[in-house]
Amino acid sequence: MDEARFLRLISRPDPTFDERVMRGVLRGASEMYSVVARARNLLFDYGVCRSHPVAVPVISIGNLTTGGTGKTPLVAYVIEWFKQRGLQVGIVSRGYRSIGDRNDEKLVLARLCPETPHVQDRDRIAAIQRLLVEQRVTAIVADDAFQHRRLRRDLDVVLVDALNPWGYGYLLPRGLLRESQASLRRAGLVIMTRANQVDIATRSAIWDEVRRWRPDTEPVEIAFDAGCLKHRDSAGEQAIALDSEWARSQSFFAFCGIGNPAAFDATLRQSGLRIVGIRTFSDHHHYAERDLTELQQAAERTIATALVATLKDVVKLPSDNIGGHPVWFVDIAARVMTGQVVLDAALEKIAAINGSADSQREAS
Repeated sequence: MDEARFLRLISRPDPTFDERVMRGVLRGASEMYSVVARARNLLFDYGVCRSHPVAVPVISIGNLTTGGTGKTPLVAYVIEWFKQRGLQVGIVSRGYRSIGDRNDEKLVLARLCPETPHVQDRDRIAAIQRLLVEQRVTAIVADDAFQHRRLRRDLDVVLVDALNPWGYGYLLPRGLLRESQASLRRAGLVIMTRANQVDIATRSAIWDEVRRWRPDTEPVEIAFDAGCLKHRDSAGEQAIALDSEWARSQSFFAFCGIGNPAAFDATLRQSGLRIVGIRTFSDHHHYAERDLTELQQAAERTIATALVATLKDVVKLPSDNIGGHPVWFVDIAARVMTGQVVLDAALEKIAAINGSADSQREAS
């Protein structure tokens, strides 16, 4: 079963009889998954399994669900925050669906944070040790590491997507939760992403659920703003404002292979671009020749003048155009809507740990 069919199965409000039967099977598997997840967490909670410290402060940016909650733009935001304060930060990540030693997330972060060293390894501790040997880093951002409890963290940031905060209400495979909301107790900071795409009542309900598990939570809400259209050709990277006369005169066919395609679609339509169609692929999709042919035909069928995707998609394409149609991507940046003081205070504590470690090294 492909990803699109699976998501329809677990999410549609009016399932057929066969889908209800399949949901029952998935729910049984979900309950077994829940037992394993709880048992694993208890082993760490009671010290049977131990978390291993490393020589520099570590920030984990993760989530409770599978799919796209906006970790990558937030990693870029945190890297820039520390960079402005003179800290050299490294990134470690798992390298999910990599080809060779790189995957789309590493390619994207290389564009967003070009001077930041990044090591991918399923074993995050090994990745950090390699960074410490090969690079002069003073702090680590661990991308998508909330469930990687072998690594001791100084700050656990958990992202909750306002468009689908609790993964349809079930753990995998009946829903998209990797672990239950009770695990929010481990979080040092909870951030709601895409908060600008839902109303106040929805945001309040999400925070009410968060506070069931972390009563002292202060809201931090983030929007992912579309800054401009970008396109890379032989002359370099072009950037055009979304509200420019040229952008408004074009007809775009959109495509993406990300965890939350609905959010990308909403971002495009809110930007004012004329979208004549959209094709979605599974998350982390690697584009084959047949996919490019399909996109070319779709652009021709809808009389699109250009294609538009996410940076995560564009970095995996073999060319900056498909069948003569230029491929643009929307430049996305994280913007703090609510809770800037709370976020800054949490990051300042990491900077203070780093400063204290530097002082101790100098004294010795």
